[in-house]
Amino acid sequence: MNDQQARGERLQIMLTPDELKALDDWRFNKQMPSRAAAIRELLRRGLTGEGFAFADRHTKSKNFGVIEGE
Repeated sequence: MNDQQARGERLQIMLTPDELKALDDWRFNKQMPSRAAAIRELLRRGLTGEGFAFADRHTKSKNFGVIEGE
């Protein structure tokens, strides 16, 4: 089974222009083959990471940004 067959769920996200630039800059710096690969790597790192606060269940999605100060 190849990677495309193993991934059956599509996820769509909206990013600000600054967030997209940060993603692309990180991707090119790490020589990732695609945005999707970069996002999967960042998710892997985030899911195994420590030291973050859990969100209140009433917190809105718009309150979670990638770039400080947004």
